[in-house]
Amino acid sequence: MSRLAYWLADARRGQEARFMKRFAPTHWTVNFPRPMMASVVTTAPDALRVDAVFYGSGDLAGLIWEAEDKWSHALLAYETDRDFRDCVLRFRWRSGGLRRLDQTHGPTLTIEGRDAAGHARAWYVRLWNYASGGPEDAVITLDFSAIRSGFLLSEGEEVWAGDVDRMFISLAAPGYDAGSAAFAGGVEGWCELSDMGCDGAGSVLRVGDAVLPEHGLSMATGYDDCFNQTPERIVASIHALGYRGDINHYVGMSHYFRLEPLGGGFYISLAGGVLNAPCAAWHADFARRAKALGLGVIWSLSYELFDEHCWNDWKQRAEDGSPALTGWSPPSTLLSPAHDGAMSYLRLVAGAFVFIGLAAGLEIGFQVGEPWWWVMPADGRICLYDDAARAAFGTALVSIPDVRGTLSAGQKALLNRAGEVLAASTAALCAWVKGVAPGAVTHLLAYLPTVLDPLAPEAKRANMPLGWASPAFDVLQLEDYDWVTQGRERLTARGVELAVERLGYPVEAQHYLSGFVLRGEDAAQWREIAAAADAAVRRGTAATFIWALPQVARDGFTCFRLNGEEDVQAFDDVSFPLGVGREASVAPAFSTQVVESVSGHERRSSDWANARLSFDAGPGVRSEADMAALIAFFRARRGAARGFRFSDPFDDRSCGMGEAPGPLDQRLGLGDGVRAEFPLQRFYGAGEEAQARRITRPVAGTIRVAVDGVEMVGGWSHAGLGMIAFDVAPAEGAVLTAGFRFDVPVRFAEDRLDINRATFAAGEAPSVPLVEIRE
Repeated sequence: MSRLAYWLADARRGQEARFMKRFAPTHWTVNFPRPMMASVVTTAPDALRVDAVFYGSGDLAGLIWEAEDKWSHALLAYETDRDFRDCVLRFRWRSGGLRRLDQTHGPTLTIEGRDAAGHARAWYVRLWNYASGGPEDAVITLDFSAIRSGFLLSEGEEVWAGDVDRMFISLAAPGYDAGSAAFAGGVEGWCELSDMGCDGAGSVLRVGDAVLPEHGLSMATGYDDCFNQTPERIVASIHALGYRGDINHYVGMSHYFRLEPLGGGFYISLAGGVLNAPCAAWHADFARRAKALGLGVIWSLSYELFDEHCWNDWKQRAEDGSPALTGWSPPSTLLSPAHDGAMSYLRLVAGAFVFIGLAAGLEIGFQVGEPWWWVMPADGRICLYDDAARAAFGTALVSIPDVRGTLSAGQKALLNRAGEVLAASTAALCAWVKGVAPGAVTHLLAYLPTVLDPLAPEAKRANMPLGWASPAFDVLQLEDYDWVTQGRERLTARGVELAVERLGYPVEAQHYLSGFVLRGEDAAQWREIAAAADAAVRRGTAATFIWALPQVARDGFTCFRLNGEEDVQAFDDVSFPLGVGREASVAPAFSTQVVESVSGHERRSSDWANARLSFDAGPGVRSEADMAALIAFFRARRGAARGFRFSDPFDDRSCGMGEAPGPLDQRLGLGDGVRAEFPLQRFYGAGEEAQARRITRPVAGTIRVAVDGVEMVGGWSHAGLGMIAFDVAPAEGAVLTAGFRFDVPVRFAEDRLDINRATFAAGEAPSVPLVEIRE
């Protein structure tokens, strides 16, 4: 099987490129303040449309062009060119429900950059001054070598467009006054720029045109992260980066809903429909674009909503009444599975997105994303106590101050009941979807670190209920990005095992969502993400997704398949068949570069951090039966092709020769409260200068582990290749030690084995050279 490889591209270096016109419709973006909403879609090769909904007199949206492409993957980005003086932009402007071109606060082009002297500046160019036609239907021409700012041309100054960062067209509702008054309801408006053209010497930009080969992975992304870009740009990027199959698209928790004013705030509303107009327009285009490129869409809807706009009685609550708030800033909240109003709303939202998919001719995939009863991370309080939940649980309701640790029979019974309520809510949601689209494929997304938290072993009763067992859903989707980015691959493997054991979905009915990198400074985490994705493919998972497109673009994550031999060298986990005792010879070797000056001084550079061992196992051949066993073993290893275990007669344990290994023999490391896996090492020498030897082939049953000097009889396991995996990350500052016996991974040094029967009969031992393998 080919293996997955990747690199983080920060720029194009020889990859394909083409030319595009500056101000191409596909690459405009939008931005706006909460709680308003806007979106931009392309309607033709030379046209775009912005839809917006305004909730207050101070709401203002911007249609943005940036000199530097901050949103595309490095292999697909357009070049940075801040000089706009040699280009002329023309377009037809049409609008409705917005301030008109001829009004104060009408559509204005703001140009941000620096003047000819290098001082930061912003210029405000009234589009009406460059329009020909009416205030809602006009042709606008902007020659950036000769435009002026100001409400009236006579009042403004010349714009120096030679060093521009970005420019944007402002869009406002008819009632805009730069104030803070709430409108009685959402005010919808739109504008369309068509017949767009850019001419002049500066009108062309080089843009990446890389098309990566298919690599077997799919893309997961979310509307809350990419609402500002055109769907055409999003879907084309996914396809160009080699992702195929379905796009797992999280519809989000903060940008799809309609709002109504109440008591100085804004709350979710069904007035006028389910989805706000900009969201509906964006997703209709998104579905069409995916269909055109042969990509499917899994519509993902979670039980999470932006807290500021969520009705208070919809929220899960802890026993003291505290709402279930996530750690995002600003926070989101979790909806109570027991609240009929909240669950009915989710069903309507699901139906609205399914209708969009059907209209585009897509086969419907629907995901219930991370439904759970929230557990407060700081103290383990589980949020089962909102009014709707209290009513649903009835006599089963008891206090659970901390869901972690040992619970009473009554507390376990409450968790079981909570799981039943949760499972009933997800079943109703999926039944609604199948009522709208009978052929829909339903998916459940479970976040393993929460539902299988080793500190809260009983929480799965509520958050991975048996009511989810196959065939409740068509596909079980698993993700565990915290474990992945922390390098806790053993927990990933164990979590998948436990989830399958509990719910019973075969691997061909599973998807895996590999972790995402939240912050750009943590881009090194892509290594673990790629490894976890590759492992999912290798275990036969039906589809594996990378999460998510904005982070992939930000860090330049670029993956591909390498065909041919595995990156891990072939190794047979068997021991050399002959006992050689102390008669075998061993030769540790380093590689040191020595440069001698004319004065006799030396400069020494060590190429290897560890010695590489060579052995001659010939003295172990003591009989013709041994010779036959050696030849058979050599042939089975295909000469030097395959590795095996060899017991070093001089150094095979963590302690002194002849002694029994103890749990305090060698250092494993120091706990930090996060890291859960530590490699076995054998140290030679003392202090900081000690040479550390990585042990990858410990002898089964000989490993002993201690934390702060106390041996652990459980709570850890050998995850393979000498990696000790703790069930719970050791506390910060905990001293970890281990004792063990070990073998050396070796191979035959040559593809030829010379054994002469006559010389052997005369008492001469054959030469059987072995050489250590680096693992």
